[in-house]
Formats: sequence, structure tokens, C-alpha cells
Amino acid sequence: MIPTEVPEGVDLKNLGWDSLIAVETKSRSYHIEFLGGHAIRISGHPEYCPQPERALLQGSLDDEGVVEMDLIEPGKRLILLLDDTRHFMTSRVVSVQVDPSRYSA
Repeated sequence: MIPTEVPEGVDLKNLGWDSLIAVETKSRSYHIEFLGGHAIRISGHPEYCPQPERALLQGSLDDEGVVEMDLIEPGKRLILLLDDTRHFMTSRVVSVQVDPSRYSA
């Protein structure tokens, strides 16, 4: 896979199942595997997901508190649900990379 930066972000509805997404936030680097719908497998946080962990991507949060479903966008925070019980929010997304052969913008 040769990842390509997607400056406008990634819409999960345009991803193929099993796509790999690299997300750089202000404080961490996350590796996400898209499992379909809102289901993902994520790793990159030493406390919440040091190893790949199944989660639901609940959306991206902007500065005004608006949540957009299905999107991973620079400038916004990701809201996740781990283990169906633990809510988790990332720091602000700086960049998003995805395998171009698995993404149809």
C-alpha cells in the first residue's frame, strides 16, 4: 500500500471494506482498519488502544460542537466507542492517509 494524503478527509461511505487509514492527530498517530458501517479496528493510544481494538466511529466533532457522521477530517476530533462501553475522543486530526485503490472520493 502506498498511502495518499487526503487533505479534505475521508468519508467512510466511500471506503472499501478492510481499507487501512493512517490518522495523525496533534498528539498521536492512529492506525485504523475499516470494517464496514461504523465499525473499525483502531490502535495508537497507549492507554485506550495500544493494540488493535474493535470500536465504533461515532463521528467527527468540530469547534462548534457539531458531529458529522462517517467522516474523518483534518481540524476535527474523532469520537469513538470502545468495547461498547468506553467513549473516547482524539485530539484534533492533522492529516489523513488512505490507500488510493480502496477509496473513491
